[in-house]
Amino acid sequence: MSSREYVPVANGCDGRGRKRVPAMVVGLLVASLVALQLGTVASKVTYDHKAIVINGQRKILFSGSIHYPRSTPEMWPGLIQKAKDGGLDVIQTYVFWNGHEPSPGQYYFQDRYDLVHFIKLIQQAGLYVHLRIGPYICAEWNFGGFPVWLKYVPGIEFRTDNKPFKDAMEGFTKKIVDMMKAEKLFETQGGPIILSQIENEFGPLEWDQGAPAKAYTNWAANMAVGLNTGVPWVMCKQDDAPDPVINTCNGFYCDWFSPNKPNKPNMWTEAWTAWYTAFGKPVPHRPPQDMAFSVAAFIQKGGSFVNYYMYHGGTNFGRTAGGPFIATSYDYDGLIDEFGLLRQPKWGHMKDLHHAIKQCEPTIVAAGDPVVASLGHNLQSSVFKSASGGCAAFLGNFDWTAHANVTFNGKQYELPPWSISILPDCKSDVFNTARVSAQTSEMRMDTVESFSWQSHTEEINATEKVAFTNNMMMEQLNITRDKTDYLWYTTFVNIDKTEKFLSNGQDPTLTVMSSGHAMSVFVNGKLAGKEYGSIDNPGVKFTGKVKMWDGSNTISILSATVGLPNVGEHFETWNAGVIGPVTLGGLNEGSRLLTFQKWIYQIGLKGESLSLHTPAGSSSVQWGKAAVNQPLTWYKTTFNAPGGNEPLALDMSSMGKGQVWINGQSIGRYWPAYKAVGDCPACNYKGNYSEKTCQSQCGDASQKWYHVPRSWLKPTGNLMVVLEEWGGDPSGISLVKRSVGSVCAYVDATPQAKVELSCDLGKKISQIKFASYGTPSGRCGGYSEGSCHAHKSYDPFQQNCVGKQSCAMNVTAAIFGGDPCPGTLKSIAVEATCG
Repeated sequence: MSSREYVPVANGCDGRGRKRVPAMVVGLLVASLVALQLGTVASKVTYDHKAIVINGQRKILFSGSIHYPRSTPEMWPGLIQKAKDGGLDVIQTYVFWNGHEPSPGQYYFQDRYDLVHFIKLIQQAGLYVHLRIGPYICAEWNFGGFPVWLKYVPGIEFRTDNKPFKDAMEGFTKKIVDMMKAEKLFETQGGPIILSQIENEFGPLEWDQGAPAKAYTNWAANMAVGLNTGVPWVMCKQDDAPDPVINTCNGFYCDWFSPNKPNKPNMWTEAWTAWYTAFGKPVPHRPPQDMAFSVAAFIQKGGSFVNYYMYHGGTNFGRTAGGPFIATSYDYDGLIDEFGLLRQPKWGHMKDLHHAIKQCEPTIVAAGDPVVASLGHNLQSSVFKSASGGCAAFLGNFDWTAHANVTFNGKQYELPPWSISILPDCKSDVFNTARVSAQTSEMRMDTVESFSWQSHTEEINATEKVAFTNNMMMEQLNITRDKTDYLWYTTFVNIDKTEKFLSNGQDPTLTVMSSGHAMSVFVNGKLAGKEYGSIDNPGVKFTGKVKMWDGSNTISILSATVGLPNVGEHFETWNAGVIGPVTLGGLNEGSRLLTFQKWIYQIGLKGESLSLHTPAGSSSVQWGKAAVNQPLTWYKTTFNAPGGNEPLALDMSSMGKGQVWINGQSIGRYWPAYKAVGDCPACNYKGNYSEKTCQSQCGDASQKWYHVPRSWLKPTGNLMVVLEEWGGDPSGISLVKRSVGSVCAYVDATPQAKVELSCDLGKKISQIKFASYGTPSGRCGGYSEGSCHAHKSYDPFQQNCVGKQSCAMNVTAAIFGGDPCPGTLKSIAVEATCG
């Protein structure tokens, strides 16, 4: 079909006596011309109860979230190709309103925010796009993607039946849709966009807020559909999504989910690959076995669209992290890690799953609902049969502990605990979710550079450019408009010489209450203490003894935000900063309330106003020998880019809390001094997963390494500037390369078993460190031979793998010199190095 609708004319002659070309021929000619112009054939996108239908074909679609601002344009082609190689059909992304409209009516679509370029790269790779416009996105992104100026539109209330908000939301949504249409990026124009999303996870809020929220939901759906994109719209976690909008599921599991109408497909817009990292919290991980189990369970119920959130999480560069307290890393234990490298075996295991399900696709999309039957306690089969004779089966063991042997269609199948086997022909077991045959990659972080530093001390409340004064405490965001993390609150306290504490040594107690997120308290220019909240409780309270003298004393409080809220009901009303009360106790009069006396407000740090993070700004002040463990200190150094193409990161573990820039580009907030509090038990894939099931970093920094995009570096003379708020030792900062050390595979020797090894592009397998066909034990980097071992275990790998970027072999006893222990269940374990 063409990208426009053409009105046919009847065959015969027109009013001028010229012979008319038949309408069908005209339509075909025009459609061909449009297709040539676009470089692809435009398609119609619809849906039915089974699947999304593209150009008349139902499709089971695998999708992955890759957020364009969380990586760099130079990284995009590689990320997209790795997603395609992993078996994806679709790339999903949010649209980031606050990045695109930083000021009302002033738009930005360049560099990391070049949405059109990102979508066109996806199209060039031959993949589809799911565009989640929102424009509320959550996404652990600052302010949920809303621009902060939106908060100050008169009369506004977010995400409810409120005209100022609806006007702004409609304006931005239409802006994006019109841009996509102008670039011919919807599938019906020959582009790759097959789905759009309006709003985001609003259902739980609507439930709480009642009629105005219900009216807003209906308005949002009708507004979106009225934009005539030609592709379906979805609303995730919205059980009452109005027709024709499709309601979809988000979660760790969605096999329980059904759409709200029988004519809508079963779609999973966020299959969570783990969870986000927060400062002060352990880092979550999700085992590939459970990830595969959840997807297979969804497909066997008739699901036809799965999106991994995140496929590549990336990095919250600058001050884009929300929360508050969301870390700079947004790795999310995705199938591609934060640095753009494959996370193995997760990526490979899911690739194998996609391949197995695609073998079932013709049958599943043509069949009716699956026939579900019990095979025993916690055991079941789900069978799809098509009219043409196709048959596909899923055999599930939902027990958390016990292996099971089941009989299906007269054959025996062994099912590990908490697993599903896929039989594309109802006979051959081609994949089991618990049997991981994909390789494991052991990652290395190798130091390539240490630095020589200079320092510059930030002035404590440099008030030569005072914003204003007020006789009360004021909320921080209302003053800063989020142009900076920092706001100084300064007041003066007169101490009479008759105060008893001056002679008895019992210093007064200062108490400061803040709504968040962190603060440092200075008295007479000296640090008196610091406090900070948490992702669970962002509020802050400082209570401490302070040194004062008779006469005038200066109290300066540096309040710091750590990302603005991104989720919750009417979070635009939430506060940050020191809103009081502020009291000084232990005086002759008892306790003195300081909240309502005169306060001086200074927005940001002087170093920020001087742009010390830039080459020009850094030359405007004197730098001296690097101070160590001093609060509010700027550091700078220069370095040359290391050779190679490996991803780079900064090891910031010797520092406290602050921000870091390279060549003026913000790497983001760092906070290694905030240690992760929680439990990190041994990880087991079996059973229902939650973000606390498998964790790491307990008792250590939540984030140690900070991604440095290579495209931000020059060959020589790169400027790095660090702002340290608390105090740290910059001599411990190092630049590291991330690379694959060993690649390993551990595969059970089943009839279909295959072992595959692969190094990164540009690297080759240089050595086989370990190989054993028999009963090996251990894990990658620590395998050992068992009592059963084939003495020619190394030979096939030496012959077929060394010197190659990748290799693959079917696992048979013959290639290892014969069966070393007949009657014993065998496996193959191999470890190789890449160089």
